[in-house]
Amino acid sequence: MRAIVISNVGGPEVLAERELPDPDPGPGEVLIAVAAAGVNRADVIQRQGHYPPPPGAPDWPGLEVSGTIARLGSGVAGWSVGDRVCALLSGGGYASLAVSPANQLLLVPESVDLVDAAALPEAVATVWSNVFLLGGLRPGETLLVHGGSSGIGTMAIQLARAIGCRVAVTAGSAPKLAACERLGADILINYTTEDFVDALERATDGAGADVILDPIGGAYLERNVRALARHGRIMLIGNQSGVPATFAIGRLMAKWGSIHASSLRARPTAEKDEIISSVRENVWPLVEARQVVPIVDRRFALADARLAHERLESSAHIGKLLLLP
Repeated sequence: MRAIVISNVGGPEVLAERELPDPDPGPGEVLIAVAAAGVNRADVIQRQGHYPPPPGAPDWPGLEVSGTIARLGSGVAGWSVGDRVCALLSGGGYASLAVSPANQLLLVPESVDLVDAAALPEAVATVWSNVFLLGGLRPGETLLVHGGSSGIGTMAIQLARAIGCRVAVTAGSAPKLAACERLGADILINYTTEDFVDALERATDGAGADVILDPIGGAYLERNVRALARHGRIMLIGNQSGVPATFAIGRLMAKWGSIHASSLRARPTAEKDEIISSVRENVWPLVEARQVVPIVDRRFALADARLAHERLESSAHIGKLLLLP
């Protein structure tokens, strides 16, 4: 099979196409003929040498794919060769073949393009597990999403709107904010020209956000606490700022607030199985009905993974970037 490997720690230029042995699905796993692989910030961090794959995962990057089942491992029931699927992976998605646990597969509806479906698993699982399962976002509450035009952000907007929530977003340009508005965001904050704490306070008459989804970290944490509603929940899913964070604990206590920090890739298999099972039950009907759709910025050939990483790091994209073998 063809795959994109990380030849050395460094910039996008270290991504190289190689021929590797075809993988074999183990017990409870399936082999997928990959139609497309999603490109995620975690792939960039792995390439830079800061996010090694968990034990047992392939060395080459890629945390989500779509395609058709090529072979079933022993003990797999309920799936057939040829099924159109998308899958959550612990690694190895940048390839023409990939192995996934059968319990982390989602059947791609006929209403969804098979290639575009690669934009769904990581974003859906991240948003659903953090904002809804951990954060407990409820109808009528306000969600603040930092980086609203990202793959995670565009998914969070759609899911929150689908259950009847008010959505505030931060983004760095008018076109990005316009894209968020088209998806249903109510409060649009350009972080380059205004302070999100002040803007959110004005828009909510001082109430703040019930749940905040933050991949930025750093100095955002202290400001998130100030922007938080009473009994609010801050969901930290990254530290793109790369710097430590400090905040006033007393301010968080005065709001009866909480902070949850999590990552998806390193979770035990059983936990990821549970998340995908919940996604299948609660989110997938929205995907089938086209109430929640994959937002794809660009498609790249697998061999052009370097260009996809360059675009991701430029933050020029709106939605997800895909690699096509």
